[in-house]
Amino acid sequence: MTRIHIQARSVAMVLVGSAALAACATPQPRYSARMPNGGPVAAGPSTGAQPNGAGGRYKVGAPYQVAGIWYVPKEEPTYDQRGVASWYGDEFHMKPTANGEVFDMNAVSAAHTTLPLPSMVEVTNLDNGKKMTVRVNDRGPFVGGRVIDLSREAARQLGFDRQGTANVRVRYAGPAELGPPDAGLRHAAYTPTPAPSSSLPAAPIAYTGLAAPTAVASMPLPPIASAPPVKAAASTSGVYRVQAGAFSDPGNAQRVADQLAGAGPATIEPVQRADGVTLYRVMLAGGADEGEAWSLRDRVASYGFAEARVVRPF
Repeated sequence: MTRIHIQARSVAMVLVGSAALAACATPQPRYSARMPNGGPVAAGPSTGAQPNGAGGRYKVGAPYQVAGIWYVPKEEPTYDQRGVASWYGDEFHMKPTANGEVFDMNAVSAAHTTLPLPSMVEVTNLDNGKKMTVRVNDRGPFVGGRVIDLSREAARQLGFDRQGTANVRVRYAGPAELGPPDAGLRHAAYTPTPAPSSSLPAAPIAYTGLAAPTAVASMPLPPIASAPPVKAAASTSGVYRVQAGAFSDPGNAQRVADQLAGAGPATIEPVQRADGVTLYRVMLAGGADEGEAWSLRDRVASYGFAEARVVRPF
């Protein structure tokens, strides 16, 4: 059961007594760490890390109604709002989010009423100046016109977990990638500031629904003024690879490939999604050894691409 259904049922009670608004007031016992289908949850990120995206799917969603108020989810790349933020924790810990991921109150995540899931947003606590980038993978909050509901860990890092609410600015930073099926097995640590450069492009577009790389012929990329195009890999049979990200703009893909020059030679693969949109994947060869591929993945993550993934040979 997602937070939409739970909060829709309880919002009337919330409106009766303002004392019940703070979900952090009384810790509750943790729920069993199990997925909706009854299977065990893959190992989640360590405290303070971004969620790994395991089990999630990309969704915008249809308009929906909670307590008589209609919410219309939509793509909104210019979203930039100020308002009140709250946080949630024990009551929803290890329960599925609105897009099928698992909520971990000790990871850095958030709920929003209308932004696509998952998305990355920049949240600034206007009361103390603290700022961080958070993964939005759930729906909410539905109380008092609040603009965002953060996980307990995100609220702690932004410095308002004890107060319960804070005045914030929420700015859309880009779509977030979905995790592969084994995303819970390895992850990169969260870093509050981008590394190694603040000039990196927006977060990669979700790669869900991509066709198999072998089904798409290599094609030359349009020239970029700052650097020559990177050629697509000729063959990947029997080789582990690392995907740093997938981008709709080949220029962004080229800049990421250049940024990762210190991690290893990067190639760009154009891949067509089921809806006809072409994405450009930035790939690095990790060799025939899986352990070396994971080491390369961690190296790529250290450059600021925390959701880089290992692609197995095909």
